This record gives sequence, C-alpha cells and structure tokens, in this order.
Amino acid sequence: MQPAAEKPAAHRSLGRALLAEPKVVIAGGFVLLLVILALFAPYIAPKDPLEQDLMLGTLSPVGGSTYEPGYYLGTDDLGRDVLSRLIYGTRIALTVAFVAAGLAALIGTVLGLVAGWYGGWIDTVISRLVEIWMAFPPVLLSILLVAVFGSGVHSVIAAIVIIDWTRFCRVIRAETMAQARLDYVTAARTMGYPRLRILIREILPNVAPVLVALLSLEMGIAVIVEAILSFVGLSVSSDTPTWGGMIAQGRQIIYQGWWVLTFPLATLFATVLAFNLLGDGLRRALDPVLRR
Repeated sequence: MQPAAEKPAAHRSLGRALLAEPKVVIAGGFVLLLVILALFAPYIAPKDPLEQDLMLGTLSPVGGSTYEPGYYLGTDDLGRDVLSRLIYGTRIALTVAFVAAGLAALIGTVLGLVAGWYGGWIDTVISRLVEIWMAFPPVLLSILLVAVFGSGVHSVIAAIVIIDWTRFCRVIRAETMAQARLDYVTAARTMGYPRLRILIREILPNVAPVLVALLSLEMGIAVIVEAILSFVGLSVSSDTPTWGGMIAQGRQIIYQGWWVLTFPLATLFATVLAFNLLGDGLRRALDPVLRR
C-alpha cells in the first residue's frame, strides 16, 4: 500500500503534468468556460432567448449597418438574440455530452474489462455483439432510435449510449488484454490475488489514461450527434435553443442573416475541437510512457 506521505507528492506530480500540457490547459479552459456559461446562462445571457420581436428581425452583429445596442451577435428572422440562444444552447450540448458519454463509457468499460480479462466464451459473446452492433451506420441508427423513442434530451442520450458503448468496449478490451500479459499481472497472480481484485486494483488504473482520453473524444462526438438530430428536428422541441436548430434556421436565411448560421457553426466546431484536443492532451499527460 502506498504510504500516505507519497500520495500528495503523486497528486502534485500529476497536476504538474496536466498543467505542462498546452492542449489540456487551452482546451480544458475552453470547456470550463462552456460549463460556466451553461450553469449561469440566466445570469450571463443578455436577453431572453425565446423573446421574439419581428421589428428587430435579422439585426446585424456589432459593426454591422443594422446593429442595435445590446444585440452583440445580431438577431434571427424572428428577432431573437443570437448570443443568448448560443449561451442557452450550451446547456443542451453539454448535458448530452457529459451524460451520454459517461453512460456509454460505463457500459463499454465494464464489458470491455470483462471480455479482455476473462476471455473464453464471455469474450466471444461480447465481441460478436460489438461486431453486429457496429455494422449499423451510427448516424442513421441514432436517427432511427430517436424517431422510435420520441424527441427529447433523454431520447438523444439513450440513442448515443446504445450506439457508442461499443467504441469503449473494443478499446478497453484490447488494452485489458495487453495489460494482462505484463509482468505485474503475472506477479499478482503468483501472489494468489483473486482475479477480480487484479482486474479492479491493478489493470483498471493502468487502462484509465486511455479511458479518460476516449471519454473526452466521445463527448465531442455526442455534441455532433445532438447537433445533427437538432438540425433534422429530432432532438428537443423547436422552441428550445440548440446549436443544431440554430444552424438549420440560419441555413434558410443565409442571405439575409449570415450570422445566424455562422456563429453556432463556429461554436460547434470550436467545442468539438476542444474536446478532441483535451482528449489527446490528457492521454499524453496521464500516460507515463508518453510523458518521458
């Protein structure tokens, strides 16, 4: 067992490794900003995102010829403030990202650990199930599942979890099998440790860096899937601000108000890029081999 005096030192070393990785600092800072916007949207948003005023339709952003004070990113064709809708849309995007990715990671990690560690018929059954599940096109399957479950955040989350647990299962299974052949696992077996204890206490911590990186990447994928479903009208109700819904609306009035399409599209791109960079940075910071 690790002495108590060594644990704070290990935590400090991990903290220094995270702060020394530029991708973690920059991308993590951007994600943290999004979290703050989502949590405090009612206090940060300058306007009510649902308030309509046709007299203020398609006002241009700051610097434009039709800019009105207080509407910093302009308005859509119904006179709704684009900036406020972007901020409130962050709530839906991050809710889906964190909950769906977390549940998919939980299911896929458990099955991947079991398949990779115990092998035999258990591995065969889980592996065949993963192969069958991954044969379906993910986007089309997600649209089908949401159409069956009905619209709403819960349906979107359920669809993403049902589809993307396989991603975690395959990666964690392969990593578990690789770890199971290493000397430290052989030593633990020789000492007579139960197999379940070896799996949880020895192997799981060593696959954690891969899991954390994959979880961050999955959050970016979940944001894209939610935006796609919102774009085609299969996510939350049309009154609720979502990035995908704003993109769909902006596409229809691109010549009257380019900003209605551009700003949510840029936000979506930046968010997905941030999650991807964060995942890569966490993998490098948490993996002792890559840190050297």
